[in-house]
Amino acid sequence: MEKTKYTLTMLVENEPGVTARITGLFAGRGYNIETICGAPTANPKMSRITITTHANPLLFEQCMKQIKRLVNVIKLRDMTGENAVKREMALICVKAKPENQARIKKILTEFNGKMMDEGSQQYIFEVTGDEGAIDLLLEKLDPFGIKKLSRSGVLALYKES
Repeated sequence: MEKTKYTLTMLVENEPGVTARITGLFAGRGYNIETICGAPTANPKMSRITITTHANPLLFEQCMKQIKRLVNVIKLRDMTGENAVKREMALICVKAKPENQARIKKILTEFNGKMMDEGSQQYIFEVTGDEGAIDLLLEKLDPFGIKKLSRSGVLALYKES
């Protein structure tokens, strides 16, 4: 059966071992967690964890039910659809030979990137956008030579409107 890409977010108690139990459920079913982000919320007793994965839809439903049963999980939401705001941040270090610097800066401007370090032979900048925009930026920068890359993974919040 074909696998579907899922984005899910959960509100959990901010306690040791919670993330390990959640990731253990995925590992036990042979699902690769593509991205995982977790941090405390406005309430320091709770954290929000956002995970993206590819999974068989029927088996994924079973996994969701088991996550909901975990004692430390307060709320679980499937953010796969369009009714969510999804963003990702990336720090990118790209080779910046003098003859390419103007073109790289133009691309950076097109993607609303922010220069973090401007060396004579390399630039480090940050960019925020949806996963597709980050992928497109990386595709445009690839010919110049991406030296280092760090991506946050997907963050998502449900649209209430």
